[in-house]
Amino acid sequence: MNHSAAQITREYGPFVGIEAVHGVSHDGQHVWFASGDKLHLLDPQSGETLRSIDARADAGTAFDGQHLFQIYGDCIQKVDPESGAVLASIPAPHDASGLAWAEGVLWVGQYRDRKIHQLDPQTGAILRTIESNRFVTGVTWADGALWHGVWENGESELRHIDPLTGEVLNVLEMPKGVGVSGLEYDGAGSFFCGGGGAGKLRAVRHPG
Repeated sequence: MNHSAAQITREYGPFVGIEAVHGVSHDGQHVWFASGDKLHLLDPQSGETLRSIDARADAGTAFDGQHLFQIYGDCIQKVDPESGAVLASIPAPHDASGLAWAEGVLWVGQYRDRKIHQLDPQTGAILRTIESNRFVTGVTWADGALWHGVWENGESELRHIDPLTGEVLNVLEMPKGVGVSGLEYDGAGSFFCGGGGAGKLRAVRHPG
């Protein structure tokens, strides 16, 4: 297992009127992030928030190439990114945290239970479960590899794990006092990390 310090390449926020950043996703060009009652679209180049839609959004966010998926309480809502309309809803595991889309299914972190579940996006049925040994916040896939955020006892990490066994393969340690809520890879060398109650987003260099 490799341990190294996370390289934060850019920090966004705090944003006016936004108290916390929860889930984070990427649509191939822009970053989406959840702030409790809205989803916001951020241009990662300029750092400007381009627009917002009303959405119940208190945890993980994912994008399947067409729609957003957003955790709210005990459900995952499928959201139209243009109008904010909720198109469908499926049950979420208890204490759901991070959310990602990969291989045609949803990947959901379960915070205090320290698990990641593979979910059927149509029904919410749990297809498979991976055990972790730390609190799970964000979840993402990066170049075919599964990563998740950790935020526990004031310390945060980005962890690359084996999707079959849960074995930890690589750890990027965030600076002291810097939390990771949501997590998303942009496909171009950067992770985007939600900063929880700090109301910030941070870009972290992918070690590859």
